[in-house]
Amino acid sequence: MEIKGKKVLLHICCAPCSIYTLKELRNEGAEVSGFFYNPNIHPYTEFLKRVETLDNYAKIALMPLFVDTSYDLETFLRGALEYGKDRCLFCYRMRLEKTFLKGAETGADAVTTTLLYSKHQRHDDIKTAGEKLAQAYGIPFLYRDFREGWKKGIEESKRINMYRQQYCGCIFSEKERYGGG
Repeated sequence: MEIKGKKVLLHICCAPCSIYTLKELRNEGAEVSGFFYNPNIHPYTEFLKRVETLDNYAKIALMPLFVDTSYDLETFLRGALEYGKDRCLFCYRMRLEKTFLKGAETGADAVTTTLLYSKHQRHDDIKTAGEKLAQAYGIPFLYRDFREGWKKGIEESKRINMYRQQYCGCIFSEKERYGGG
């Protein structure tokens, strides 16, 4: 999909993941706005750190940013538990659907996500969820494999002394990261 001159709404899970993604989208000529919606992040203090870090980075990067500070942890937990080992599928869909809603509201020409930057996310499942939502909302899902910039994004986030979390955000990944099974 050609995105030169198009308005792209970028769902952002955290500031470090947005560095390379934003750069690449801008290199393709897109007008990028960011959108933070992540009620999956636990604990709430981590959620607040990510919002603050992203807000600071958006100012530096001159990126318009929409932040949804609703923290519907209970809905996330119910859905994630219902999906069991495939809890990420619920999480992708929940966050992407909210992004498509924001895209429709703001007149976005396409929607994408920084989840596509992470080597730890399930790209095929993200792409499938995005394509289904694109059909439902009439806004294209922009799939790009941003993983090749993984190291560059990490290096840049360290260079600018950006807060970097050590797990994807949900309580389940926190448990796995710190040895709880």
